[in-house]
Amino acid sequence: MSELFHYLTIPFLLAMFLAVNMGGSGTSPAFSAAYGANVIKRTLIPGLFGIMVLAGALIAGEKVSLTLGKGLLDQSCFTPLNTAVMLFSIGLSLLIANLVGVPQSTSQSTVLSIAGAATALDGLNMHKLMVEIIPAWVILPLISFLIMLFLSKWIFPLIKAKVFTDNYDHLREHKTLKALLILSSLYVAFSIGANNVANAAAPIASLTANEIGEEAVNNFLPIIILSVLIVAPCFAIGSSLLGHKVTESTGKEIVEVSPFYAAIIALIVASLLIFASVTKGIPTSLVQLNGAAFIALGISKNGFRATFRNKTVKRFFIVWCLAPVFSFLLTFLLIWMLK
Repeated sequence: MSELFHYLTIPFLLAMFLAVNMGGSGTSPAFSAAYGANVIKRTLIPGLFGIMVLAGALIAGEKVSLTLGKGLLDQSCFTPLNTAVMLFSIGLSLLIANLVGVPQSTSQSTVLSIAGAATALDGLNMHKLMVEIIPAWVILPLISFLIMLFLSKWIFPLIKAKVFTDNYDHLREHKTLKALLILSSLYVAFSIGANNVANAAAPIASLTANEIGEEAVNNFLPIIILSVLIVAPCFAIGSSLLGHKVTESTGKEIVEVSPFYAAIIALIVASLLIFASVTKGIPTSLVQLNGAAFIALGISKNGFRATFRNKTVKRFFIVWCLAPVFSFLLTFLLIWMLK
């Protein structure tokens, strides 16, 4: 057992570190609306976030974990070295994106990192990647964009209710609206658990099953649940340590948006995330779904040309394209050289 623990230490620490960073970045899209409207205390956010992330991972995250754990690459290839290289590449890709100031898709970096390893080991499931996952990465942000564009151009202008203003004094008299904001935040955190916990949990679940033996490989679900129970609390730790420092560049630098608009965007994004998780188990980008909705809102307020001339929008597209490719190439090269 001590030898097994020794082999698993570095990959598990890398997975937990990755989860801490994802928890920090995931706090803003989940709770920024409720916190901005002063309907929830900051000290309560990490605990609520962690609970809902864990619930989402356990209730709706199984298919995504199976996709990342053995859908793209044969489970036997998740050795301690290969798993550590994958997690290192994902973490480095995320770090570079954070330094540039662009929220990056951990899901896309994870998929491309595993695909890089699978390519180096001649075990890539091309059908899963090219027919199921990559088309979803194009279609789902487009749906998010179109829904928000339709609402912001043709529905919101017809609604004269106070809930779409920046003045929240009326919230004191509307407990239902307060509850709606809090519930929407919890819903988003649940969707993050359903789709994103697998980025860190699935590789170490496959690794653990391989190290334990054939019986664990054939009974993979309990190993996934154990890995989720280890990784998911790290999201709460990340929320507590990093969540309050997360910059809200998506909402502030693309278009000015009230917390209620942010809540509506969050509900759209969360619903698409859960749909992707429970239907095909597709790891999907929260930040790209979020960004697409904000771009749509920006177009409705500022026009198409002004929105796409925005330096932040241009930087987003560049990093969104390059970071997953970097993750793929780094993993491929490292495993190719080490195998």
